[in-house]
Amino acid sequence: MSTALTAIEMTGTVDEHHQLKLDGSLPIPSPTRVRVIVLYPLIEEWDESEWLRAAARNPAFAHLKDAAEDLYTVTDGKPFNDQS
Repeated sequence: MSTALTAIEMTGTVDEHHQLKLDGSLPIPSPTRVRVIVLYPLIEEWDESEWLRAAARNPAFAHLKDAAEDLYTVTDGKPFNDQS
């Protein structure tokens, strides 16, 4: 049997011991068990080489390794020289 859940949004801090400290008191009767979802910002951004490595290993692009996908060669087309 499932239990209906409600949500409360609060802020807090994760300390050096990886413990969550809320900025305020929870407005719920206690003691009771709760489920927690933690949202936090990514600390580092991926650079272009990391994105390329991830795409190269992604199975969604595996079909591009098929020789039938090699439609163009370096001799196809004409060079583009922007005169502006």
